[in-house]
Amino acid sequence: MTEDGALILVATPIGNLGDLSARAIETLRTADIVAAEDTRRTRGLLSAAGVPAGNRLRAVHAHNERAEAAKIVEEIRNGRTVAYVSDAGMPGIADPGERLVRACLDAGVAVQVVPGPSALLAALVLSGLPSGRFRFEGFQPRKGTARAERLNAIAQSDSTVVVFESPHRVAATLADLRDLCGAARDVAVARELSKVFEEVVRGTLGEVAETAAHAAQARGEHVIVVGPAAPLAQAVDDGTLDDAAAHQIEAGRSARDAAGVVAAQFGVSHRRAYDAVLRIRGNPTFRPG
Repeated sequence: MTEDGALILVATPIGNLGDLSARAIETLRTADIVAAEDTRRTRGLLSAAGVPAGNRLRAVHAHNERAEAAKIVEEIRNGRTVAYVSDAGMPGIADPGERLVRACLDAGVAVQVVPGPSALLAALVLSGLPSGRFRFEGFQPRKGTARAERLNAIAQSDSTVVVFESPHRVAATLADLRDLCGAARDVAVARELSKVFEEVVRGTLGEVAETAAHAAQARGEHVIVVGPAAPLAQAVDDGTLDDAAAHQIEAGRSARDAAGVVAAQFGVSHRRAYDAVLRIRGNPTFRPG
């Protein structure tokens, strides 16, 4: 426990309880308050670690984080140490905690961290894909323009991209990534990290998307690691763009979405890709489907 009070972010196991560090256990043992995304889950974690919970647990989750942050800041100002844990991994990474940290920093109170397990980093290093430069895209929007824009950005990325996905949506996301990035793009999909049935599937988006589409629904959140886009040729002729645009229109995409896919595949401007779509749609000999 710190002398003047502080917020301490504590990473917790993503599957294997043996990954809870001695420092994390001591921090949870001595904290005045243990703020948790799910108090029931955290109570179980503390029990497994031999740490008494007492009446120290406080719920701080996505729905009340903004309101609870002000209360926690006041507790810290009064000299209390608050340890914060999410359900698994590092708080604030696709989990609550970010607003709490910001509130503490804005208030001028101390923020510390006890690092540890992270599904993001575990999947990245297991993927075998370039890790010197990478970006984290978290969970993707479920539908609409926001989803299309985010996936298009992934398709055009020249660095490795890490994405989180729920089990019932992973097949659809892999299929969309295959269509946008091309079937030859390298990918790895990890699930059950650090658990008994840990699995990492590596291959191309074409191969892995096909497997996911026919596989039984797997439990647990998945981490998708997409390799960087290959350097594109300097010049792409209009005929190539027209063929790609025709393929996307035949697949049932709108003009806007078709242009987005073509732009991502060939690294051309959206305007030029849209012109190709208009040429195809205006061709009297073109018959979709």
